[in-house]
Amino acid sequence: MSAGRLAGFRAIVTGAGSGIGAATARRLAADGAQLFTVDLAGDVDMTVDVTAEGANAAIIAAATDALGGIDALVPCAGVSAFLPLEGHDDAAFDRTIAVNVTAVFRLVRDALPQLKASGRGRIVMIGSVASAFGDAGLVAYAASKHAVLGMARAMSGELGGAGITVNCVMPGAIETPMTAPAFTDMPEYRTHWEAKAALGRLGQPEDIADVIAFLCSEDARFVTGQGILVDGGAMTRM
Repeated sequence: MSAGRLAGFRAIVTGAGSGIGAATARRLAADGAQLFTVDLAGDVDMTVDVTAEGANAAIIAAATDALGGIDALVPCAGVSAFLPLEGHDDAAFDRTIAVNVTAVFRLVRDALPQLKASGRGRIVMIGSVASAFGDAGLVAYAASKHAVLGMARAMSGELGGAGITVNCVMPGAIETPMTAPAFTDMPEYRTHWEAKAALGRLGQPEDIADVIAFLCSEDARFVTGQGILVDGGAMTRM
């Protein structure tokens, strides 16, 4: 068994091929967790589209076979795009909800027997500062992230009796492969978020991964139903 505060802990991390998911996988592994990683591509245990029919069941079955059980779910797979409301097509909206909300719901629902058997189940969802506000061009994304926070709060009340904690980490502006095009194409967007953050910089995936690792640990045993802003203080400033 590996040393560390998550020694023997068995976790599924989706979206683990890059960005926050990859950083989370590295951090949980460094703390001693055993991982089953999922993404569309990359150095992961299973390559699959989380929205595909039966993907959730396949992920859970493969993870259970590999790890012998599941103690935590960290669904980091997500999509985002700037799309004005006028001309916003149904397909883009539906895809955002499918990846950011429906796939998370299905994975949690179908993993419940394993999480309940664990006795120390942890679910850490990835929301956003957009879980608490909206902005132009982010109708689909904001809707999805409000939904994620709502799911976390509702599930925490339902699952607490089984010893399962459910929380939602709400990142601010984080520099990842998904956000890089926006920061490159719109330098003013980068400058805006750097100035808005009290700490004066964009976040890095590791900033989010460290909080996720805490929420998975025994240190967070009495933390549930929370939306935790990890935004460098951006939302405290006008």
